Amino acid sequence: MAELRLGPLLRYTDGSCATVWVETDRPCTAEVRCADGARGTARSFRIAGHHYALVPVGGLTPGTATEYEVLLDGTGVWPPPDSRFPPSVIATPGDDDGMRVAFGSCRWAAPPSGGKGRVGPDALDTLSARVAADPGGARPDVLLLLGDQVYADEISDATREWIAGRRDVTAGPGDQVADYEEYTRLYYESWLDPEVRWLLSTVPSCMIFDDHDVIDDWNTSAAWLADMRATDWWQERVLSGLMSYWVYQQLGNLSPDELAADPLYTTVREASDGTDALREFAARADADPASVRWSYRRDFGRTRLLMVDSRAARVLAEDRRTMLDPGEAAWLREQVMEGRGDGDGDGDGGRNGGSGSSSDGDSDGAYDHLLIGTSLPWLLPHLVHDVEAWNAAMCGGERGTRWARIGERIRRGADLEHWSAFPTSFDALGDLIADAGTGPGAPATVSVLSGDVHHAYVAEPSWPGRTPDARVAQLTCSPVHNSVPLSIRLGFRFGWSAPARALGRRIARHGRCAPPAVSWRRTGGPWFGNQIMTLTLRGRSARLRLEQAHANRDGTNALRTVTDRELT
Repeated sequence: MAELRLGPLLRYTDGSCATVWVETDRPCTAEVRCADGARGTARSFRIAGHHYALVPVGGLTPGTATEYEVLLDGTGVWPPPDSRFPPSVIATPGDDDGMRVAFGSCRWAAPPSGGKGRVGPDALDTLSARVAADPGGARPDVLLLLGDQVYADEISDATREWIAGRRDVTAGPGDQVADYEEYTRLYYESWLDPEVRWLLSTVPSCMIFDDHDVIDDWNTSAAWLADMRATDWWQERVLSGLMSYWVYQQLGNLSPDELAADPLYTTVREASDGTDALREFAARADADPASVRWSYRRDFGRTRLLMVDSRAARVLAEDRRTMLDPGEAAWLREQVMEGRGDGDGDGDGGRNGGSGSSSDGDSDGAYDHLLIGTSLPWLLPHLVHDVEAWNAAMCGGERGTRWARIGERIRRGADLEHWSAFPTSFDALGDLIADAGTGPGAPATVSVLSGDVHHAYVAEPSWPGRTPDARVAQLTCSPVHNSVPLSIRLGFRFGWSAPARALGRRIARHGRCAPPAVSWRRTGGPWFGNQIMTLTLRGRSARLRLEQAHANRDGTNALRTVTDRELT
């Protein structure tokens, strides 16, 4: 009898359909049955000895929440008979419903080997407990996980012991993951957490990778990539990382229509074993990042979400260094401007295997709120921004080869690879945001949602000579569950200060850096702790809430509100 190894994860939802992802222990037919009669089935597919199914569920009624169960070859496997959680449900938005969008990044399932200070309660676990305690109450309509869902380079003691039992950890990548099988272990460790497992079964999720999903500072520079490719273990590591990301995260980001049009998904499902086809795809994605799109679009009624790949889509050559390759940048502008009278929004832009646009909102493409999800913040503390811009100039040869060598060492050592380390892309994103937020039909808000930097804050930009009609904000929330050393706290607090801004300007002058095309100010934070942000969007109003996980004296954990404010 087939058994459920991982899942179910409720992934895509719209007014009438959904997808549910599962991993099973053997080939089988997975079925989802809803209490209202909606259902769906899918035959499992095989990757590297593991079996998966992504079940499309049709016939759902807009504006309802229906309980569901999962069956494998006709036998019920979810919910477990001894579950302490309420039944999992598929909730579909109605035409007039508002949206609650919760987001965050950087989650250790367990602290890594050696420990890295106090970690504290897990914000996702704590959110799950609150939703479970009041299943009929307010809950997120979608959960955005903005990178570092797993840590391939910072593994727990238990995972290290397991890896040491299957290979020599003194060779290759050592006590980091090496291949697909070891990546699967990371997902088991993270998603079998009972609270997280139930939360992901009942709240739809959208995901995008960041560096730790593959390796710290992934694609920092051309020199970094050359050094990695010179090792005897990197090729297997990166291909396995991309393969596992496609299976565990990317598939669920896509709509049923996109899945039906995806040639890779068709090939994998129809093959007796899809490993070779997926591996060939991953090899192509690694060799020619511009051939694959990991970014995607979701429309939730009058809210448009664009999840942007700010890791694999980079152009790393120093003389034309950009965060997004030209095709990716063109795709982003098309999706932003569709319905604004500019850009045809044709979606895929010639790539396959990734994702284009899915219009499960209004057919005219207009929106009241634009969410741009990018794992790396666009607007950083001013000192950090100026140091990254200076470093990009040094590495680009602005002060000669000696400074270029020094700059590369500093770039890797200090993780200087955010949007501000790609000045052309930083300015281009600012121009696009200003264009999107200005003129007739402008949305009420444009929000850049990010994580990565292990603290939370709100920053608001302004443009010389123009004032967008939309309220624009950088909303950064990290970590969900990770350590925040004192050095990080002190560094980021200082980074926002007036003396730091003055220091940053002096550093930028040494690099002969042009002033950025946008200025900004911090309007909230910095806040430190395990935390999650929620945007509540209704009509043209938007409200932001940040909550942190705290331990109570009775041993329970709770989310406490740190800030609650209107954005419009």
